Amino acid sequence: MTSSLPVADQRAVGRAALRLVAADRPAIVAMTVLNAFAALAALGGPWLLGRVIDAVTGGRPGDIDKLAAGVLACAIAQMILSRYALAIAYRFGERTAARIRENYLRRALALPAAVIERVPAGDLAARGTTDVDAVATTLRDILPNLLIGFVQMIFIIAAVLLLDPLLGGVGVLGLSGIWFATRWYLRRARTAYLAEGAANSRLADELAATTEGARTVEALDLGQRRLDAGHEAIAETRRTRMATLALRSVFFPAVETSYAVPAVLVLTLGGLLYLGDHISLGTVGAAVLYLRQLVGPLDTLLIWIEQLQSSSASFARLEGLTAIPAPVFVPATPSDDRIEVRDVRYAYDRGKDVLHDVTLTVRPGERLAIVGLSGAGKSTLGRLLAGVDRPSSGSVTVGGVPIADLPPDQLRRQVVLVTQEHHVFRETLRENLMVAASDEQLRRALRTVGADWATDLDRDLGAEPLDGAQAQQLALARVVLADPHTVILDEATALLDPTAARTAERALAAVLHSRTVIAIAHRLQTAHDADEVAVMRDGRITELGTHDALVAADGEYAALWRSWHGSDLSSA
Repeated sequence: MTSSLPVADQRAVGRAALRLVAADRPAIVAMTVLNAFAALAALGGPWLLGRVIDAVTGGRPGDIDKLAAGVLACAIAQMILSRYALAIAYRFGERTAARIRENYLRRALALPAAVIERVPAGDLAARGTTDVDAVATTLRDILPNLLIGFVQMIFIIAAVLLLDPLLGGVGVLGLSGIWFATRWYLRRARTAYLAEGAANSRLADELAATTEGARTVEALDLGQRRLDAGHEAIAETRRTRMATLALRSVFFPAVETSYAVPAVLVLTLGGLLYLGDHISLGTVGAAVLYLRQLVGPLDTLLIWIEQLQSSSASFARLEGLTAIPAPVFVPATPSDDRIEVRDVRYAYDRGKDVLHDVTLTVRPGERLAIVGLSGAGKSTLGRLLAGVDRPSSGSVTVGGVPIADLPPDQLRRQVVLVTQEHHVFRETLRENLMVAASDEQLRRALRTVGADWATDLDRDLGAEPLDGAQAQQLALARVVLADPHTVILDEATALLDPTAARTAERALAAVLHSRTVIAIAHRLQTAHDADEVAVMRDGRITELGTHDALVAADGEYAALWRSWHGSDLSSA
């Protein structure tokens, strides 16, 4: 199992963000235009208040009412324009958040089964929940506020520079402390937030593993071990969160302190210039008001920049799915249904080989049983036959075409793998069968596998969950409806009682009498009924033949049969 899924670099995240923005370009343009006009309206207030000060000091009280009305008009215009800009921004954010969720789901579903099975379940789950929510929140809430704050900041800086270049220049220079604090923070934030995301994934994986394996934990008295693992994951999560908190505890106080510097510098210089009759008191007041007005958008930008670092790390984890190489499929049509395994070797994650020089032919319509002790390589061979994994060397073909090279839709018309693992969706029984068919066809498939309990196709399986045996019958009914030419049953009836398993296997054999069936099972009754039996040990096929021939040979299969059947060979 790999440690985690990949994480995208900053360049890939930037390209992905630009694609999302470009997908809704009209909304971005409308937001920018409305925010620009709102920022212009906001600039009128401080300038007019400066003129009020000049009117008072200049002995022109008659101008004050008109100037006050202008201030009110600017405030109303800013409010209206900002309101419509935010409405557009939030609609943009919701649409883009939906795209993020849909893209993630699409990518996750497109991942090769072999990849999904080898990564921690908690990592994939954390990315699909915590990370998706973080990015969606950014696009819905943070991005519009960043855009508004940035536009306001540019306009305010331009206004104070136009009001008086010297005062404006000194005020802008006073903001340099914010620049240094932000640069220091950004250099460290991405790494810290990626570490926090990885710790969250590990914690989610530990919780999922402990919850799913609760019965095993109880049966083997592993409670303390699982608690220790959970505490270790929690400690790592706490450590990484404290690291990001430490960054924030330096960044925000430094920024808050820097806010006061421009106003102090402008008041000091402006006072000296006013005393020397080089500038009016209204101009000094307007400059100070502009700089104080700058605190609002700057505060918004810096607060959301901190949030942006967290969501950027989440975005990098989401985009990491694109770094997984897409499987290459060959558009080819198998010449027939014959499956050939030639000199196959296979190892998980470049470890030791678990299959060694396996050669096997499965003829169309044949019922093959693969038997052996646990760890013999039966399930691994089944995965290769189903195209889930590719052999490290050798070939596994159907009709002369490598099985793993077939596109998924074509592959599933050829081969279907049914294991003990199955999933029941929290939907109706009809929707769980996942096939566009008539109700009578669905009922017939359920009867075929002995699912006598399935009388109501509208039964909500979320409200009325199935037990293990019923869920497995549902999985077998899906196979009947899919109707592939080859079915691989990897312990597919293990959760059924012997009578129900026998009924289900006979029903499948009757329905699939013209199909190829490869059964991987510990129940040797399956092998007794098969056309041919392959015995595996240590990743090799050690015996191959019919049940009667192998029993007569008195080799490994005969020993397995004797042990399972509990009688002498003469009674077989």
